[in-house]
Amino acid sequence: MFRLLRSTSVRLALGFAALFVASSLLLVGLLWWGTADYLARETAAVIRADTQGITDDVNLGGAAIASETIRVRSAQSPEGLAVYLLAGTELRPVGGNLLAWPRDVPAKPGWYQRPLDRDDSSRLMEFEVSDLPGGLHLLVGRDVQERTEIRALILDSLGWAAAGAFMIAIIGGVWVRRAVLRRVEIINRAATAIVQGDLSRRLPTRDTTDEFDQLAQTINLMLRQIERLIDGVRNTSNAVAHDLRTPLAELRARLEGIIRDRPRRQAAFDEINQAVADIDRLIGIFNALLRLAEIDSGMRRSGFRAVELAEITTEVAELYGPLIEEKGTRFTVDVPEGLTVGGDPFLLAEAVGNLVDNAAKYTPRAGTISVVARVADDRHVEITVADTGPGIDASEKSSVTARFYRGRAAEGIGGVGLGLSVVEAVARLHGGELRLGDNRPGLIATLRIAANLSPAAASPALSQPAEMAGIG
Repeated sequence: MFRLLRSTSVRLALGFAALFVASSLLLVGLLWWGTADYLARETAAVIRADTQGITDDVNLGGAAIASETIRVRSAQSPEGLAVYLLAGTELRPVGGNLLAWPRDVPAKPGWYQRPLDRDDSSRLMEFEVSDLPGGLHLLVGRDVQERTEIRALILDSLGWAAAGAFMIAIIGGVWVRRAVLRRVEIINRAATAIVQGDLSRRLPTRDTTDEFDQLAQTINLMLRQIERLIDGVRNTSNAVAHDLRTPLAELRARLEGIIRDRPRRQAAFDEINQAVADIDRLIGIFNALLRLAEIDSGMRRSGFRAVELAEITTEVAELYGPLIEEKGTRFTVDVPEGLTVGGDPFLLAEAVGNLVDNAAKYTPRAGTISVVARVADDRHVEITVADTGPGIDASEKSSVTARFYRGRAAEGIGGVGLGLSVVEAVARLHGGELRLGDNRPGLIATLRIAANLSPAAASPALSQPAEMAGIG
């Protein structure tokens, strides 16, 4: 029993049962109080009317007329529900339907409620005793036994109903506890497997809209995000160890060569400049990784505000336009004025810059690069960067957003394989996604983001400007 009471479901069931019983008692109590009060007032009013009528008869014609009135009124109540007794000195009966003055009722004027023995039965009566002129005493009463029995019946019924409600609550609590514990046990087993390292495990759902399914779906989304982050950390660690080994080895060899060969001044400066370029490349990789970690953690949401897309695309065009046109590639920007989204302006500029930078790297001379922004639907805006380069093979499209991944078309072209990873992370932070399609020839990269301004965008704080240099 005590084990059951420790269960939340049983305690809740008992609490609701207590609340139900208390509210029912209050409701029925108010109804009974109003009904009983009405019946008591009606009974008192009838007794007072009878008393006043008999008193008037005594004042007008004496005891004889009053006795006749009592006889008539007694005949009108053959069931004995009304009693009358007009008594003289020493309470000797003068008229009425009682043989003697009830011994439990005093002769002092007032209201009394006493049991009265009549016809081998005892009935609860309510009396009014009055003193009349000529030393007479008048007793007028009404039977209230049924009213008392009804009240007792209601109280007994309420007691049994309360006991029954508590029993039903306990049974229901036990049933609910078993049903809840079955679902909780399923969640516990899945959670235990996850704690033991099986991050691919998911909580089972029943495709319903109940609270357990909603909780399971939310936890599954959280687990999917955790698995993605852990895989990202694992892959990033492996990729960093693999991809940074070569530039670090080259940097070390270059510096060792300077120490060993002691080249002339100009040659030494040339080697040092190459070493600084290698270091800048490494710093760029680490900065990109730090930005990815910052984006994945959601910290950059503090810089959300209303962003005019025409402004950031103009900045990107001013940065990359001369380089693209110098290459002999046609570069166009079509972004309508007034197209506003909610987000981090620096991250959005970096994402668009990375897409344009990739397009500039892979588009041949006399090719075309275009940047177009438009409203996709009521909730999304799309920024599309299209080029006429070699594009991305269909088998690689699912892999090019992985960190440090470089496709076959990237051979001989600078970069470290983090550009599209940053773009995808920025899209995800802004409630959207990165879509890669075929331009025939070339690539169509679409940055799809949510158009509405998120609650976090109310903050006026801005993030530090992110570098828009392409990181490939």
